[in-house]
Amino acid sequence: MDPLNQQSQNSMYAAAAGGQAPDGTGIIDMDPYLEEFREPLKHRFAKAQKWIKDIDQYEGGLEKFSRGYEKLGFTFSDNGDIMYREWAPNAEQAFLIGEFNNWNRDSHPMTKDQFGVFELHLPARDGVPAISHNTKLKISMVIPGGERIERIPAWITRVTQDLNVSPVYDAVLWNPLKHERYVFKHPRPPRPQSLRVYEAHVGISSPELKVASYKEFTRNMIPRIKHLGYNVIQLMAIMEHAYYASFGYQINSFFAASSRYGTPDDLKELIDTAHANGITVLLDVVHSHASKNTLDGLNQFDGSDHQYFHEGARGRHELWDSRLFNYGSHEVLRFLLSNLRFWMEEYHFDGFRFDGVTSMLYTHHGIGTGFSGGYHEYFGPGVDEDGVVYLMIANEMLRNLYPDATTIAEDVSGMPGLCVKLSLGGVGFDYRLAMAIPDMYIKMLKESTDSEWEIGHIAHELTNRRHGEKTIAYAESHDQALVGDKSIMMWLADAQIYTHMSTLTEFTPVIERAISLHKMIRLVTHALGGEGYLNFEGNEFGHPEWLDFPRAGNDNSFWYARRQFNLPDDKLLRYKFLNEFDRAMQLTEEKYGWLHHPQAYVSLKNETDKVLVFERAGLLWIFNFHPTKSFTDYRVGVEEAGTYRIVLDTDWPEFGGFNRNDRNTRFFTTDLAWNNRRNFTQVYIPCRTALVLALESTL
Repeated sequence: MDPLNQQSQNSMYAAAAGGQAPDGTGIIDMDPYLEEFREPLKHRFAKAQKWIKDIDQYEGGLEKFSRGYEKLGFTFSDNGDIMYREWAPNAEQAFLIGEFNNWNRDSHPMTKDQFGVFELHLPARDGVPAISHNTKLKISMVIPGGERIERIPAWITRVTQDLNVSPVYDAVLWNPLKHERYVFKHPRPPRPQSLRVYEAHVGISSPELKVASYKEFTRNMIPRIKHLGYNVIQLMAIMEHAYYASFGYQINSFFAASSRYGTPDDLKELIDTAHANGITVLLDVVHSHASKNTLDGLNQFDGSDHQYFHEGARGRHELWDSRLFNYGSHEVLRFLLSNLRFWMEEYHFDGFRFDGVTSMLYTHHGIGTGFSGGYHEYFGPGVDEDGVVYLMIANEMLRNLYPDATTIAEDVSGMPGLCVKLSLGGVGFDYRLAMAIPDMYIKMLKESTDSEWEIGHIAHELTNRRHGEKTIAYAESHDQALVGDKSIMMWLADAQIYTHMSTLTEFTPVIERAISLHKMIRLVTHALGGEGYLNFEGNEFGHPEWLDFPRAGNDNSFWYARRQFNLPDDKLLRYKFLNEFDRAMQLTEEKYGWLHHPQAYVSLKNETDKVLVFERAGLLWIFNFHPTKSFTDYRVGVEEAGTYRIVLDTDWPEFGGFNRNDRNTRFFTTDLAWNNRRNFTQVYIPCRTALVLALESTL
């Protein structure tokens, strides 16, 4: 057996040697409430074991099974020969057609094997491939009843769209000469201890009214992201999607990098350049559903309703208007696992943010379901066990083949064990997104005044996460930027964002409040909310307005489908203050590493004073959310004695503040217990200001 395959299998059983339950119930030691659900946990784990055993027995292991792209789709020999294989079990006949044979439907028939895979070998002539690079083609099939259908090959790696001709994509054979292919120059960076994630969409990454390119992102955005101090880029909308306004979440070609932004080599250069700058790159992968397109998608690919998806209502997402995968199908499993492997191998991505995980975990897909936190919701009849087991195996495969890979789950349900390793009975993700945090902020800003903010509620929401499962916190992501909603800065500044963000205009109370709270909300989220932090591009500087892609409803305008990076670069605009604060926040985390330190100890939640105090990573954090009251000689508890200095102050003038605390002030501790801490110190904490103090010896 291949060593990698043996490792894959052994990882599931080696738990016993380390004192872990060999039946996948070790997770119960982390969460005793799961004891009641021991049997469902064992069943789930046993199913994952069986799937992996079957793959080991019949496919030679996960390592080989996940290289389906080396056999299916178009593959190329060194001598120029081309082999094309396609799984289409419902089709009775298949033919390869394209520009290479003048779209002749009969000249290149394919042969079908017992597993429903069609095959065609195209020998080269004198080393010249039978099909030229960048040639359009399709597969033409005859299905039961005699109907002929034509489709884009399911494993195609390049598709293009010419809206002047048709919205339907064309499949293109991507096979450049070896000396023309991009060659990676830089190794993947080490896995970050702290994840500071910059969520980005290539197409909107420009202030210009257009679709930006991979080349422009490489040239303009990577230096900006590096300067800001982020160490992870999470790229959205890379997998090819027919409808630009879908934000990349209606995938039609799973192995093709979007051609809107450039060529596959352009994307490789982008990732390689990020790696050269020490930045990890994650792909926002969509395995939760697929576009319902038939002519240029997977839907009814071989004429049947159930090839890649569940048939009938179970195979359709009623809100997303898309198709839902049948994760229990052997060939679907091959397709999806190979898809993950392809993006890791071909493009050197460093991991994935899995979109729509809630939909994958439950047969109701989260539709009309308000999760109460009751454990019966996570192990009852509403759970899609096949979807859970697919995610278990996907994470296990990635962990074994790429030990430094990072996986993030977008799940709103709070399923226990989502970020616990498989050997303990978990699903195996590294991180989950803290999706309740941005909802809290929007609710606060919409429904209450500053004086009504509950400090205890803020602290609870930011620390309310499952023990032993890492979380990525964020104040807002792309979801909050979409049309119909408003960013935090828009909620805070409202109409004055258009009239008073210039330093030449009055610093009004509205703008003062907006800038102050924008900084404080981000800092408290970063410090208290999780083991990782995420920001959607542009929000670091308080990007105005919302995000809306060109569509019929807005006359196909690009006005809101862009990020105005000219704003923070303009020295006469106050956006620069928020941009510089965000940078200082990231760089301070890089120095002190609070994201990979244990959860904070909260020593004070004063509802009257609106003051929040906690310690994390040896730092003392003091937040005064009060809209009008400043406090002198405010006593705060601190565990470690010594002399403290300010390392970050939201009130510094370079961040648009009033500089009310001398940054050279030394804060001495007194050996007297306060708020369950061994010592206390006293500070001046102005209204709507946050201070971060560190021991003088660590500066």
